[in-house]
Amino acid sequence: MWKITLKGMLSHKLRLALTGLAVVLGVTFVSGTLVLTDTLHSTFSSLFNRVFENIDLQVRGVAAFSNQSGAMAVREPFSESLLAKIKSVPGVEVAEGSVGGYAQYVAKDGKAVATGGAPTIGMTYGQDQRLSSLTLVAGTGPKSSDQVVIDHGTAKKFGFNVGERVKILLPGAPQYFTISGIVRFGTADNLAGATIAAFNLPTAQRLFDKVGQLDTVDILTSPGVNKTEVLRAVQHVLPRGLEVVTGQTVADENTSLMNQLLGFLSTALQVFAFIALFVGAFTIFNTFSIIVGQRTRELALLRIIGASRRQVFQSVLLEAFLLGLVASLIGLGLGVLTAMGLDSLLRSFGISLPQGALVFSMRTVLAALGVGIGVTVISAISPARHALRIPPIMALSGVSGTTSRSPRRLLVGAVVTLGGGLILVLGLVKGTISLVGLGAFAIFIGVGMLAPLVARPMASVLGRPLAMLLGVAGTLGRENSMRSPRRTAQTASALMIGLALVSTFSVFGASIAQSATGSIKDAIAADYIVSGSMTGAPMSGISSAAPAAARIPGVSTVTRVDSGVFEFQQSVVSLTAISRQSLSRTIVLRIEAGNALSTLSGGGMLISSTTANAKHLKVGDAIHVRFAKTGPTTVRVGAIFKPNALLGSYVVGDGFFQSHFASSTQPVVLLLQTSSGATAAMTRSIKSGLSEFTNLKIQTRDEFIQTQQAQVNQLLGLIYALLALAILIALIGIINTLLLSVFERTREIGLLRAVGMRRRQVRTMIRAEAVILSLFGGVIGIVLGTGLGIALSSSLRQQGITDIVVPYSSLVVFLVLAALLGLGAASWPARRAARLNILDAISVE
Repeated sequence: MWKITLKGMLSHKLRLALTGLAVVLGVTFVSGTLVLTDTLHSTFSSLFNRVFENIDLQVRGVAAFSNQSGAMAVREPFSESLLAKIKSVPGVEVAEGSVGGYAQYVAKDGKAVATGGAPTIGMTYGQDQRLSSLTLVAGTGPKSSDQVVIDHGTAKKFGFNVGERVKILLPGAPQYFTISGIVRFGTADNLAGATIAAFNLPTAQRLFDKVGQLDTVDILTSPGVNKTEVLRAVQHVLPRGLEVVTGQTVADENTSLMNQLLGFLSTALQVFAFIALFVGAFTIFNTFSIIVGQRTRELALLRIIGASRRQVFQSVLLEAFLLGLVASLIGLGLGVLTAMGLDSLLRSFGISLPQGALVFSMRTVLAALGVGIGVTVISAISPARHALRIPPIMALSGVSGTTSRSPRRLLVGAVVTLGGGLILVLGLVKGTISLVGLGAFAIFIGVGMLAPLVARPMASVLGRPLAMLLGVAGTLGRENSMRSPRRTAQTASALMIGLALVSTFSVFGASIAQSATGSIKDAIAADYIVSGSMTGAPMSGISSAAPAAARIPGVSTVTRVDSGVFEFQQSVVSLTAISRQSLSRTIVLRIEAGNALSTLSGGGMLISSTTANAKHLKVGDAIHVRFAKTGPTTVRVGAIFKPNALLGSYVVGDGFFQSHFASSTQPVVLLLQTSSGATAAMTRSIKSGLSEFTNLKIQTRDEFIQTQQAQVNQLLGLIYALLALAILIALIGIINTLLLSVFERTREIGLLRAVGMRRRQVRTMIRAEAVILSLFGGVIGIVLGTGLGIALSSSLRQQGITDIVVPYSSLVVFLVLAALLGLGAASWPARRAARLNILDAISVE
């Protein structure tokens, strides 16, 4: 059977190559994602281990919140006077303190240096290089209060050199410094795209409002001492609220943090790899169904000459196994190239990753082979079993079994669809993404099983215009698509899933964009919104930017919006602070219960109605919270407001905020109301008045809304690009089916040519059939995807999606594109059919 299987495969190289291509593409994404993930983990692990290899111990504040730990934990600074006590501990050779904060460079063109979302790090330059995470590559360390060292990546990218003056945006007013040196972070040019500005300790303390305070103390122990005993001794001199950990612990925490920050990429790619394999499974299933159907006589002959059912079944599965194995190995090799391409993609977005050798681990090999072979073999099981149910005598006589609808198949399809719908609803209600994915998966399977019910009538309706327009060729194409409803449905199923996903995200994205527009209009009354040039970045000048805006002629009101975090009910949540003065002129605050102004001035808290309902809170309730700076306290709920896109869930007055947060906390937004409204002259005046703060983005309310919509559209564009892989695999399935159909109908096509059909008409017939198949899959997919998009958007009403939008024009474009892609996919099979030799084709049995 081995020889028979191999000869059968080698005699049909083209169809196997096209089938295997679907597996190759999916496995490529799987292996590429795993290679990139392992490489990043290894690179950052090596980098941080090298950076912290000489730091034996580190003193720092205990994590302020119980459910936070590691590098992301909020920790309060401590008194610098403690440094002398640490140095006096036996076994401590060197101990150096450091502080950190916000510091953003301004490029030579006057614009703030953008990092693509990476941090803009201000830090202390250590005097003892054994403890420093920075490696000097040019110049010297900062000696005076007007000197700074810059990371090599930023210096190289923006043309900074030792001795030049550079403007830096800081928590206070911007300042100029002289570049005394250029450094690397360990062996990397910078830390994953983050900029680094390092000052001497007194300067850093002054700039970051931490005079007389330290964030950490790094310790190098004396040679030969027991580090565990030194750790205990250091802990003994520390006051409550501080801890001492090993340097390896800090390295592990930073490595884990970087892996988490970049984990979104791995997760997203794995999801789309699964989608590609899922769509590919339909293509493989359909191809094997047709191949096994065409080989019915061959398999029956094997049965008659002595092969058992089991041997024939194993022969088909062996063919699938070998196909999956070869395709997986190819995909595994391409995955390495994909990982390199993804690294380049990250760099194009400004995320500069440290260089490291690609890690090709055994788990990548096992995962790629397991997924690729598993999908191929599982997809081939049902076609193989179906072929074996046909009695050999019937198969030899040319009867391949019934193609009528199977009641059991339809029943199972209905049950799976209904079950998937229930799971989907449950996942949407509970907000469990895994249930949503499982429900959608079941719905796609169920609809694929039920599609033959409507394949014949829909093919008839969709093909009627082509029959009228193209004449005989269009009529034959229409009848070919109606001939086998099950094959039509199976061929179109892959494209159906791809377009269903595209339509789902289209409806979801349009709803988000429309809801964002409406929510911003309902949240902000100000004429201008002033924010950081990078999302979530603080604005330079806590005591400068807001007053500078207030001094601009025509600006009547300036509302500063601050943000921080606190702990409530064992969760760390965001807190927004606003001033009550002239609040109604810049913010739309719709109160459902209580009094907002008295709450903001009296130290109470405003809570959104969504949160109040979820937490079962009402006006007058006292809630227990914890702040990093001041610890636990009790706050009273003074008012409940309708959801506001700007304010979030928890709001307090600026006086209360300042008493519980450091004075160096930066505002996230300034809202400006003007006497003349948003005019071109007013815009120029505001930009001129705030020109010193080059990291600020000044937008009218309409421009701010357009920016939010553009961000949604950018994300949708990325999703569409990744889903294009699934569409490509679906088109491969259509090409495969049409090629096999041409092979199956060789004699029929020969007879049509013999009675006068021209080559052009043959090509038109095949293309018409492809367009009908594509439209069939497109219509079902778009209808299904629209329903899923509406359900998904509706389930997130409490999270801010208030408007359900169906982008009909986009959906029509998707349908037209499906027809055009189907037409393109038919080009090769159509030309192949038209080239058939008439006499050879007629002689085929």
